[in-house]
Order: sequence, then structure tokens, then C-alpha cells
Amino acid sequence: MKFRILTLALSLAFASAAHAQGSAASAPAPSSPAKKELVQRVLKLQQPGIENMAQQLAEEPVAQLAPQANMALQSKVPADKREAVMKDIQADIKKYLDEAVPLVRERAGKLAPTIIGPMLEERFSEDELKQLAGWLESPVVRKYQQMVPEIQKGLVEKLAADVRPAIEPKARAMQAAMAKHLGVQPAQPAGPAASGAAPAKKK
Repeated sequence: MKFRILTLALSLAFASAAHAQGSAASAPAPSSPAKKELVQRVLKLQQPGIENMAQQLAEEPVAQLAPQANMALQSKVPADKREAVMKDIQADIKKYLDEAVPLVRERAGKLAPTIIGPMLEERFSEDELKQLAGWLESPVVRKYQQMVPEIQKGLVEKLAADVRPAIEPKARAMQAAMAKHLGVQPAQPAGPAASGAAPAKKK
């Protein structure tokens, strides 16, 4: 489960609401140098949000693999070797993030103007873009935007802890069902039964 607050989405929602409250909807005025300049102004204001979104995208594989790695560490790796293996895994994760995050952020920075820019230019009038840019430059809005990562982190951590007891049994049941369909053995849950029991001796 993810809680993503994208400042661009908030901005577009605000601008759409302001437009709906105005006069009857009409096609935006033709593009002009002034309008293009306003679009670039809005895009610049959105850059931190775009970079944050890109970082989350790059970090998704780590978030998905971490629980699986932890389960395997507890159930497959002898206790006396877990610390060393964990350090190796952490090094691998750091290497991936050091390479992936800058790459995805750079690509997002290049793609955003080609995707978001034309949408803003086509769907918003020059006056609406002025309102949007002014709203984004508001000290209150900028303060809120700076809080977004902290808000997201706090909510995700609390939500994960809150729903884990209810979700984990369902996830294990789904995993077992999938393993049955595939004709394979499901991964053993972490814990004393999985990691502490010695294999039975053959007679």
C-alpha cells in the first residue's frame, strides 16, 4: 500500500477546481511566448515533486524485495552467518540505490517537460497558469510541499505496522495457493520452526 502525494496532482486539481468555479468552460487561448514561459515556470516549481516521485519509483524494487530477503535470511541462513550476509545485502542495496536513483531522477527531469508541459499548455489558459504558478509559489504551499516526504514516511510506517497482523495471514494464504497451482513448495515462514529445527536423520 502506498501513499503518494504528488504536488503536481494537487496543483492540477486546484487549477481544475478554480476553472470550474469560473465562467463556462471554453477552449484555452492559443499558445504564446508568455504562456510557454508560464508553463516552464510551473514545471520548475514542480521539480522537487518530480524528483521525489522518481526516487520513490527507483526505490520500489527494494521495498518489494526487502521482506522476501528478510524471510530468506531468517529461514535459510544459519544464525552465525546472518550478520555477514545482512551486511552484504545492505551493500548490494546501497550500490543499486546509488546507481538507480540518480538515473531515474535524471530521466524524469528530461521526460516531465515533454509530457506535463504540453498538457499544461493545451488545457490551461494563460490566466489559469498565472494562478497556478502563484499558488505554487505561496509560502504556505511551499511549506506543505516540504512536509510531504515526512508525511508520507510517517503514514507508511504507521500503516504498515497497523495492517501487518491482518495482511500477513492473507499474504501467506495467497502465497500457498499460488505455490499449489505451480506445483512447488511455498516458502517456509520465518521463526523457530523454520530456522531452529534440525533435519530428521535417515534410518
